[in-house]
Amino acid sequence: MSLNMIKLCVGAESIEDLETWIAFRLGEMRKAGETPEQFHTTRMVPKRVEELLDGGSLYWVIKGNVQCRQRLVDIRPFVDTDGIGRCHLVLDQKVVPTEWQPRRAFQGWRYLTPADAPADLGTGRAGWAALPTELRRELADLGLL
Repeated sequence: MSLNMIKLCVGAESIEDLETWIAFRLGEMRKAGETPEQFHTTRMVPKRVEELLDGGSLYWVIKGNVQCRQRLVDIRPFVDTDGIGRCHLVLDQKVVPTEWQPRRAFQGWRYLTPADAPADLGTGRAGWAALPTELRRELADLGLL
């Protein structure tokens, strides 16, 4: 059975902002002659790696709402130059918009069961994703999105 993670997307104002940042980082990797892959570095290494890599995703909380997800491709523990254990969460480069789900701020990441994860925006709700970010935020604050 697959398992997901949820994490705050600190610094991003919108899904578009996250996608722009990803494209920039991948471009920088290409320029440096590195293999372009998108990853997020975290301090704690998940214990339930097999479940996470069995179709799991990292759900991003942007401005107080889960707004999108990226499929987890790999989890790579490592030790940084200061001797601190860290982990690269390697992510699919495609950002998948989801239905908005309000979330309070928290530190680090949390496991997220498939039953608690917001659904992807399907073709029937694709119009919501086309709305300007501020309008989506106002509608979500009113409980209408």
